Amino acid sequence: MTASSQSTSPQPAASTSRIRVSFEFFPPKTEKMEEALWTAIDRLAPLDPDFVSVTYGAGGSTRERTHATVARIVRETRLKPAAHLTCVDASCAEVDAVVRGYGEAGIRHIVALRGDPVAGLGQRYQPHPDGYASTPDLIRGIRALGDFEISVSAYPEKHPESPDLPADIALLRQKVEAGASRAITQFFFDNDLFERYVDRVRAAGIAIPIVPGIVPIWDFTRTAAFAAKAGASVPRTLAERFEGLEDDERTRQLVATTVCAEQVFDLVKRGYRDFHFYTMNRAELVYAVCHMLGLRPNGKASETAAA
Repeated sequence: MTASSQSTSPQPAASTSRIRVSFEFFPPKTEKMEEALWTAIDRLAPLDPDFVSVTYGAGGSTRERTHATVARIVRETRLKPAAHLTCVDASCAEVDAVVRGYGEAGIRHIVALRGDPVAGLGQRYQPHPDGYASTPDLIRGIRALGDFEISVSAYPEKHPESPDLPADIALLRQKVEAGASRAITQFFFDNDLFERYVDRVRAAGIAIPIVPGIVPIWDFTRTAAFAAKAGASVPRTLAERFEGLEDDERTRQLVATTVCAEQVFDLVKRGYRDFHFYTMNRAELVYAVCHMLGLRPNGKASETAAA
């Protein structure tokens, strides 16, 4: 796609355009969490997602659990898994071994990320002395080991460590030049802000799909706290919707479903058809929103989908 002085965001498509979704899960730490994860997977799998991704902790702290989860998805479901991979606190040899292990397990899609500092968000990132120094380096390393589909991250409000948005978009372009084929955004709550970001990405000559990342607000206080660390703004009007619901989980979930559905439907009206849901290993809210989008079990779509 060539740069233009006009908006290059997607335009509203015909009502028959297929909505495509993907779901993100995190590897479980306990038997109870594992049961919750697979309950969520069993609930969402019939919606025929484009793929499902499994996160990967800083410094490879969930490396084995991530591998075990995606390997089980390959063995026991018809889902297409995408395994997250970072280069934090690991040598190139260690990372390459993980990539080979994914390939041997039948996993052909990797979400390549630099990863958060071992000390946590907000701390200074230090590359491993024998490791990949950046996400573009990691992508080139993955490409050298096999024919993997590679997704990367994108930040509508810039990564917290980036000096400004142009620098962040320049890094995204480097990721694409290294071999990335899709970008999934950090979650956001302002669709105008997201669309302005997409316009700037397109103006920079970046043509890969930019998939909006959508987070259901199961717990507003926790979501807002994480958003502050991740550099994602929370509109005051959104905070007002959850005021006074701290001890009212049932109403809070109804409000959360409404908020999430409104955001996604507005994006559909703007022409977007692909959505990546950060499920938090819980299916109810995401399933409800997908149902309203017209998605039905076993890949059947409502005739009114995306109308």
